Amino acid sequence: MPAASTTLRVLAASVIASLSVTGCQALDDADTALGRADLVNDLTARMDRALEQTWAADYQLPGGRTASIAQTAKPLRSTYTWPDGKITVTQDGVTRCAGTAGRSACTVSPPVLTAGKPSVVVYTEVRKLGLVTPPAVIRLLTQAALDPEATIATSDTTLAGHHASCVDVTRAGERFTACVTTEGVLGSFAGTLDGKPTELTLSRYTDAVDPKAFDVPAGAGVVDRRPADS
Repeated sequence: MPAASTTLRVLAASVIASLSVTGCQALDDADTALGRADLVNDLTARMDRALEQTWAADYQLPGGRTASIAQTAKPLRSTYTWPDGKITVTQDGVTRCAGTAGRSACTVSPPVLTAGKPSVVVYTEVRKLGLVTPPAVIRLLTQAALDPEATIATSDTTLAGHHASCVDVTRAGERFTACVTTEGVLGSFAGTLDGKPTELTLSRYTDAVDPKAFDVPAGAGVVDRRPADS
């Protein structure tokens, strides 16, 4: 069972247990909490499974900018590219690139343990820059599922030719929408993340990944900080 779903089921069970000791109305609230937990578990389980699969996705960002994510299961590797940079995690190293005045400079660091999910390292890095990541959306969904005051509406749509399940969440005076494709790829997000308004929309998805997606940007300067082989 995916770790994210296990956590959500435990948390939801705790909420329902606390509600159900206060009477019939609380039992109705418990049913609502259970429904929310099931919905969130489904979406987060999809995204969690996708962390171990092979796929590539392109996204449209505000202002006509774009971003892309690619990962492969064999060999294990993941990369996230956005207008100002790129980070790639493979079994050989972690490559961080930053762009300035149309040119990129990259630094290669020693590899890190990823427990079979190099994308976790990638998403941790890019979230620090305010970019949308599946784990960040999972966190927001979890908080909404466990908030009895939150309003959660569901819908379905098609993004880049792929079916997606969506939630529209209003919580604590804030609102966000998120869609997840059947394949478990984040299809879209619009809302506030870490206090900043942000959005992205899937424009292309494929399960065939070009190996060049993991290369450093053309013309980039590269500094390799991995220790030399003894």
